[in-house]
Amino acid sequence: MLYNLKNIFTALCCSTEETETSSALAYALSLAQEAGARLTVQASAQKLSLPHTRVSSTIGGLVAAENERLAQLAGKLADDARAAAELGGVAVRTEVPLLPHLELVERFVAEARVHDLTVVDAESSALSPDRALIEAALFQSGRPLLIVPEGHPVFRGRRILVAWDGSARVARAVNEALPLLRAAAMVEVLSIIGEKDLSKAVPGAGIAPHLSAHGVTFELKEIAAPDGDAGEALRLHAVASGADLIVMGAYAHSWLRQITFGGVTQSLLRAAPLPLFLSY
Repeated sequence: MLYNLKNIFTALCCSTEETETSSALAYALSLAQEAGARLTVQASAQKLSLPHTRVSSTIGGLVAAENERLAQLAGKLADDARAAAELGGVAVRTEVPLLPHLELVERFVAEARVHDLTVVDAESSALSPDRALIEAALFQSGRPLLIVPEGHPVFRGRRILVAWDGSARVARAVNEALPLLRAAAMVEVLSIIGEKDLSKAVPGAGIAPHLSAHGVTFELKEIAAPDGDAGEALRLHAVASGADLIVMGAYAHSWLRQITFGGVTQSLLRAAPLPLFLSY
């Protein structure tokens, strides 16, 4: 049983195109069933707006019609999510905001802050609208984020891989993931050497007493990063070891006031082989 995981949040974003099936929604439903948790589903759409200059009534009518279509699409997504949750015995709350982009992100962050965990779909590209939600959830919500790549509609957590580098971020990620780690059959604490200097970092063995105190079954392992590419080493090892989930700290740096992800985080987001549990 996944104790202390009581409120899960997921968001579905409607675009001008037909929305594809969300792996995050199916995964969140599955996780909520496993944990006996309550689920909040935000089915949102970005409201189209007109410039303040005068426009023709025809253009105004087209924009209004498109906003109405998006609202209806978001409403259908919410209805479908509610039906799926009720069928699975999951207590669910849905909301359907139709707001300009910045207000939509603010609404998303506000919900993420009052839940134990936020579950979202992996971005389809670095320019995807999902990137704004991923960054906002990580850097502004104060809560962990679980990113689900396509093809993972069911929560599995028997074998969990912790990407350990001794940093404050991964220490926070481990603590926030404890409900999942305690329920896992095996947790592998993996240190990747050869990518950066870890001589002053807390080694994997340093977290062992903490995990033991919380009843986590774990093993420690070190692997080398070929050509210094820790992201690729982690990705390959995760697949080869049969891991169900990766827990790691998220790294970012600011450039011209724009947040961008660090190397390993960027690498995993771009081609995640399995769900990622991230904390910043």
